[in-house]
Amino acid sequence: MLSPCRQVVLSAFRRHNCRLFSATQGREAKKGLVLGIYEKEKNGEIARFTEAGAAFDSYLSGKLSQMLSISGPPVKKGKSRVFYGLHEDFPSVVVVGLGNDSAGVCGKENWDSCKENIRAAVSSGCRVLQDLEVPVVEVDPCGDGQAAAEGALLGLFDYDDLKSNKKFKVTTRLHGSTELAAWEKGVVYGEGQNLARWLMEAPANHITPTVFADTIEHKLAPYSDRVIIHKRPKPWIEAQQMGAFLSVSKGSDEPPVFLEIHYNGNPDNSKAPLVLVGKGITFDSGGISLKPPSGMDAMRADMGGAATVCSAIVTAAALRLPVNIVGLAPLCENMPSGNANKPGDVVKAKNGKTIQVDNTDAEGRLILADALCYAHSFQPRAVVNAATLTGAMDVALGSAAAGVFTNSDWLWGQLHKASVITGDRVWRMPLFQHYSRQVTDSQLADLNNIGKYSRSGGACTAAAFLREFVTADHWAHLDIAGVMSNKDEVPYLRKGMSGRPTRTLVEFAAGLACET
Repeated sequence: MLSPCRQVVLSAFRRHNCRLFSATQGREAKKGLVLGIYEKEKNGEIARFTEAGAAFDSYLSGKLSQMLSISGPPVKKGKSRVFYGLHEDFPSVVVVGLGNDSAGVCGKENWDSCKENIRAAVSSGCRVLQDLEVPVVEVDPCGDGQAAAEGALLGLFDYDDLKSNKKFKVTTRLHGSTELAAWEKGVVYGEGQNLARWLMEAPANHITPTVFADTIEHKLAPYSDRVIIHKRPKPWIEAQQMGAFLSVSKGSDEPPVFLEIHYNGNPDNSKAPLVLVGKGITFDSGGISLKPPSGMDAMRADMGGAATVCSAIVTAAALRLPVNIVGLAPLCENMPSGNANKPGDVVKAKNGKTIQVDNTDAEGRLILADALCYAHSFQPRAVVNAATLTGAMDVALGSAAAGVFTNSDWLWGQLHKASVITGDRVWRMPLFQHYSRQVTDSQLADLNNIGKYSRSGGACTAAAFLREFVTADHWAHLDIAGVMSNKDEVPYLRKGMSGRPTRTLVEFAAGLACET
C-alpha cells in the first residue's frame, strides 16, 4: 500500500507522461508536403507551380512563391528545396523540380519524359522529408497521379529487414483528391516492383526455392478466388522429364520447386492465357565452373526473372486485370558438389533434345528450356520469359534497357509500348540464324549450352539456345542481367536490386487485357 505522499507523486508522474505522450502524438500528426514546380521555358518568365502547388501558394497569399524567389536559383529538374513554418498542418514543405512543362514522349529516349520527371522529382522530395523524420507525407499528383505514386513508393524503398538501425518509416498520401484512382493504381505498381526488389535483395539463405514459392503463395492469398497455385516438388519435375532443370538442381541440398501460378482474370476461361516464365536460380555460384568470389554475393538475385514475373502477377491480381495469365518459375540453386553437373556432361530436356553442358555457369538457359517446353501445354496467346541470363547483355546495353529477343513483331510492339509508359525501357536485339548455328554445332549432343565462339555475341547465342525450345508464334525473351541492380542510374531507385522490369510486364499485361 503506497503512502498518500507516494500516491500524489505517482499521479503527477503519470499526468506528466500523458502530457509528453500527447505532445509526441501531436508532433507525429504533423505532415510534410511535396509540391511540384516547372522550369521557366524562356528568360523573364516566372516558374510555374502545378495546380496543387498554385492552390497552396494562393492559400498562403503568395508566401511560398515569395520564399522560393529569395531562396536561391530556380529549382532544377529532379532537385528539391525545403521550406519550414509556412503552414500549421505542413511544417515542412518541399518544392521539387519537374523540368519542362511541355515534356512528353521522347522518341530519342524511348520513354515519356513527363512521367519520368515526376517519378524522379517526387522520390527526391519524399527522401528529403524521410531524412527529416516526417512520418506522413502528402504528395502533389503533379498532373499524373500514377507516376507520382510510383516515384514515392519506389523512392522510399530500402531493404533493411536484417539491420538494427532502420530507415525512418514514412507513409505517403495523395494531396487532394482529384487523381485518387490514378494514385492508387500507382501505389499498386510501385508495391509490385518493391516486392521484386525485396525478393532479389534478401540473402540466399533466407530466400530458398521453397521460401520463394511460399512467399508468392502468401502474397497471392487475398486473391484466391482468381488464383490457383501449384508448388511442384521434385517427383513431379522428374515425372515431367525435365532433365535439364534437374541437372542444375542436383548440385544443391536445397530441393527444387517448379512454381506454377494461374491467374484467371478474364471471365471467359476459354481465352488463351499469357504465359510468363521466370528464371529462378535463388543462388548462382556457377557450379563446377565456379564464379570469381568478387561480387558473387549479388548472385542471390539471379532469380530476378522469377521475382519480376511473379511480382507482376501479384500486381495484376491486385489490379483485377481482365486477362488470364500463367506464371512459371523453375526454382533451384546452382551449386558445386559431387552431384553437380560437370563440363562435358550431356542432359536431356523435356522436348527430347540433348544438351552438352560445356559451362555449368550457363545454367539459366537449362532450367528455362524445360519451363518453355511446359509453357506450350497451355496453348498460350504469347510466351514471355525473363531472366538475368548473360553478362554479355550488361556489356551490350548496360542498365539503360532490358534486351528483348523475339520472333514476333506484334509482341515486340506491345512490350515496347508498355516500356515507354513505365520508363523501364526495352530494346530489341537480333535473333538471327547466325547465332543458332553456333549452339547447334555440338560435338556430343543436339545443342551446346554455350556458343561456339564463347566470347562473341553471348546474349544472342543464349537467346538462340532458348529458341530451340519454342514453337509458339509469339515468344519473347527478356535478358534483364543489365538492369538487375541500380547504382545511381535510375534516380528514383536507391542503390541495390532494382526489381526491373516488373512494371513493364504489368503494363504489357494490362495492354493485352485492353486489346481483348
